[in-house]
Amino acid sequence: MKETPVAQRIRISFLGKQNVGKSSLINAISNQNLSIVSDVPGTTTDPVSKTMEILPLGPVVLTDTAGIDDNSKLGNLRIEKTIDIINKTDIAIIVIASDDTDLSIEKELLKNIKSHKIPVIVVSNKSDILKSNKEITEFAEGENIPLIYTSSIEKVGIEELKEKLGKIDIKQKENTLLDGIIEKGDLVILVTPIDESAPKGRLILPQTIAIRDVLDKSAICICTQHTEYENALKLLEKDPKIIITDSQVFKYIKDKTPAKLPVTSFSILMARQKSDIDKLVKNAEIIDQLKDGDCILIAEACTHHQQKNDIGTVQIPEKLKKYTGKNLYFEKSTGNTFSKNLSKYALIIHCGACMISRTQMLYRQQEAESVDVPMSNYGVVLAKASGILSDIKYNFEKN
Repeated sequence: MKETPVAQRIRISFLGKQNVGKSSLINAISNQNLSIVSDVPGTTTDPVSKTMEILPLGPVVLTDTAGIDDNSKLGNLRIEKTIDIINKTDIAIIVIASDDTDLSIEKELLKNIKSHKIPVIVVSNKSDILKSNKEITEFAEGENIPLIYTSSIEKVGIEELKEKLGKIDIKQKENTLLDGIIEKGDLVILVTPIDESAPKGRLILPQTIAIRDVLDKSAICICTQHTEYENALKLLEKDPKIIITDSQVFKYIKDKTPAKLPVTSFSILMARQKSDIDKLVKNAEIIDQLKDGDCILIAEACTHHQQKNDIGTVQIPEKLKKYTGKNLYFEKSTGNTFSKNLSKYALIIHCGACMISRTQMLYRQQEAESVDVPMSNYGVVLAKASGILSDIKYNFEKN
């Protein structure tokens, strides 16, 4: 459980005003002093997360957030971070102090949560002070939301809250990388170049995830560098079910592969798992319409040391300029922060999103759509720029 990547965990966020006991509640649920607890409003300044397991949900991330009623200049920045957390949330818990009667802020918060179609629970916390509250009851019942009374001090309602969380029907939003593609006994070839851009002494996360998924499905996995790919094919006694390659050698592998064998990339499979792959493929056709002076955003969901011949900052820009013959400009965003000014871009090219959840990736797609900016994906764009997009496998339910 401890080894489950954060991107594959269900995210549960605790939201509400200052000093309603969000931190104490998370500490009580996790049985750890995750968050600093104080009577001073605004003690929690930035989102703080804790991984644990809640059955039958499985591995989860509990996130403590800053109060949404801090009107100071710094507080407004904290509130922005809290609201941003909603975009990454699978289950929201609105925490209200049991003696609070003005729920106007909570009602606005709920509108935001419901707009994201996120399951929500209302917690009337500090029930050792006041057992029930008409306003809170009417708020929860009026919205048909579960209401639980808790007290972190008396440890009341904690198990009930965990049980309620466990009963929420949040179908695991992320299938595994190779669901619907391979079965027991199938043969899979993974092409994993080891060059100056490869991390020293290890494989990148999508490659590791693919190997584990092949093993979990009792299939057979062969890993090879692209330089040994043709030799690997000659050694096989049966055809592989699929060939999965690193995007940077996409065209090379496609050209060396018999037409009857399906080829895809790690990045495309990640996009299939994490987002709406059909839209990413459709949006790649926008590349043919790019003009001189267009600005393109390269969006990566993690931060890493830029390697020589980096795929995002070197390979994609070079290939697109060559393919289009246009004088294009490129900007880059990294980490959890998605650019706020998307309307300036002619195209967004996103990484495979191995470090964020499907919830986060779909939100990013929605943000781009809201300002009519097309978004595609590293692997899809490289396939387009290599002239092989029409020949690759990406939607295995349709292709």
